[in-house]
Amino acid sequence: MTARVLVLNAGSSSLKYRLLDAESGVAEASGSVERIGEESGTLKHTVEGQEHAQERRVADFEDALRSSLGAFDRHGPPIDRDTLAAVGHRVVHGGDLFAEPVLVDERLLGTIEDLVPLAPLHNPANLEGLRVARQLFPDVPQVAVFDTAFHHTMPAHAYTYAVPAAWREEHGIRRYGFHGTSYAFVSRRAAELLGRAVENTNLVVLHLGNGASAAAIRGGRSVDTSMGLTPLEGLVMGTRSGDLDPAIHGHLHRELGLSLEEVDRALYRESGLLGLSGVNDFRELEQRRAAEDADAELAFDVYAYRVRKYVGAYYAALGELHAVVLTGGVGQHSPQLRTAALSGLERLGIVLDPARNEAEARHARTVSADGSDVAVLVVPTDEEWEIARQALAVVRSATERRRD
Repeated sequence: MTARVLVLNAGSSSLKYRLLDAESGVAEASGSVERIGEESGTLKHTVEGQEHAQERRVADFEDALRSSLGAFDRHGPPIDRDTLAAVGHRVVHGGDLFAEPVLVDERLLGTIEDLVPLAPLHNPANLEGLRVARQLFPDVPQVAVFDTAFHHTMPAHAYTYAVPAAWREEHGIRRYGFHGTSYAFVSRRAAELLGRAVENTNLVVLHLGNGASAAAIRGGRSVDTSMGLTPLEGLVMGTRSGDLDPAIHGHLHRELGLSLEEVDRALYRESGLLGLSGVNDFRELEQRRAAEDADAELAFDVYAYRVRKYVGAYYAALGELHAVVLTGGVGQHSPQLRTAALSGLERLGIVLDPARNEAEARHARTVSADGSDVAVLVVPTDEEWEIARQALAVVRSATERRRD
């Protein structure tokens, strides 16, 4: 069977894709469609290092996917449906129903639709991408890979909120966690870098980008993570608040007359680094901080402090720690953040090497000092490759069952 997989990531107004070999991770092409449904959209297709861009209105997801396939036809490589092993889809929320990736059928689509209340900003777009892809690739297996699946191994004491039983039992109010495909990829790669078997490796992984989360991973299995029912809980993010007193909703409603929807929108889109400093791009934040902007300094400090607190908390949850692993755009590319978040933890065995930490590199690497009891690793994530790997494994397993 071919290992060629097309990975699709449908967002609320965007579509990202990559065609790659699921075994080697080598990409043949990648691209994106931005601002779907708006007056003007941007289409980008990259193949052999060359980007082909176009500006035009993209009406809906079907238009976006057909346009993407047209880019393959015009610029290559050709997508012969007979050579595709699968189409892999990122689905943000699988609730407590999906601990593994699954083949897509009509029943699954209905179940994902039932889960929309848990992820109203994400699952509808994921669902639309699934439906359109099934129309355009009717003979190719479609596989849904859930962001929440990796965290199904969390014990009850980690995922349970102390709220009324009816909320938990009838409405699924619990902690689910996200960034699961990233954690699956990074934890396996980190274990390789340490020269350890995954099942014998304890990690605190920090996925730091515009969306940010932390996870405690024991033996390749999640035992806790910072995001909860939604991707709002936990670390400070680009535009999301992270942890806060839940009574804030009621207070703002009583004092300012804000609706629940208005507070939610502010916490998701107007908070985090943006709310603290006026910018949500961490690179711009660091530039302003270097220019002694007080708001930028505070935002940086709050962000770093929240990361440090989660490192300490998850160290305690694991009991034994082999490495702190940083990934995502901020985790990979900001030595200043790594220094601010991890310096002063020497008593815990976490010791950065300044030269290694400051060195520019794109590959997975160690940035801790020789002799540090706990390694500090920087590991670039590859969620598309992980989705492709999981999709291919599902299809091959289904093929084997049919043969048996």
